[in-house]
Amino acid sequence: MRPLGTRYTNVHDPAPSRLSYRLMRFMLTPLLRRLVFYGIPGFVLALAVGLYFADEEHRENLRAFADDVHRSIIERPEFKVSAAQISGAGPTLEEDIREVLPVDFPISSFSLDVQEMRKILVELDPVADASLQVRDGILFIDVSERKPAFVWRKRDGLELLDETGHYVRSITARMDYPSLPLVAGEGADKNIAEARTLLASAMPLADRLRGLIYVGERRWDLALDRNQRIMLPAEDAVQALEKVLILNDTQELLDRAISVVDMRLSERPTLRLNDGTSSVLLRQIKSSGADQ
Repeated sequence: MRPLGTRYTNVHDPAPSRLSYRLMRFMLTPLLRRLVFYGIPGFVLALAVGLYFADEEHRENLRAFADDVHRSIIERPEFKVSAAQISGAGPTLEEDIREVLPVDFPISSFSLDVQEMRKILVELDPVADASLQVRDGILFIDVSERKPAFVWRKRDGLELLDETGHYVRSITARMDYPSLPLVAGEGADKNIAEARTLLASAMPLADRLRGLIYVGERRWDLALDRNQRIMLPAEDAVQALEKVLILNDTQELLDRAISVVDMRLSERPTLRLNDGTSSVLLRQIKSSGADQ
């Protein structure tokens, strides 16, 4: 047997120390490996790029290069828009559309902001809706034009309104649109729905109806020929008008010498006679009193 001696007591232990073991384990963690293989090279690359573009001349060169590439793409013939074709608009509206659209042809399709152009079009009073599409080098603009439904007489002139009361355009003469019903008075445009209902109910008087007058921004009057007027209440105007129509059918009310049928108090209608008829009645009363 080999005797135990002191020379065997100082043999180096191959097992790592606890600190070395933990350091080796730490070097094998995924986070550190990513940092070594990706983080440090990325940092060095970013630093190099930052130092390069810290020079103003280098930045200008890059911008010029990017502009050249962008221009070479958008100016290709297949992306060029040479004209605009407008459908659904009258001559006047078409001219207005061409004036307001901020487009100078020819232009690249990449330079056309279709959404912004549509927003500009629908802000035009005569335009109800619009759609835009680029196809085969042409900008197609399809417009839905508001249809005039009423002539609105204001203090400062005449305007056309559509069936919702939206302004369409101004006109100079009522007889330019003789087939459209006439409304008058401040605030009439905001109550066109009620005016449409009254017009539908007043169809038996259509040949005598001259227009609707919005009074005090709260109620309607019907203006008839022979200077007759039907004054309607602010509430239940249609029901009050139907009562007048029934009286006219049964007693020929509006064929008499009456200037105003006041229905503002529908439970107590009031009739106003013509001035001449009032004078005749007054003389008859006075003469009858003298005879007595």
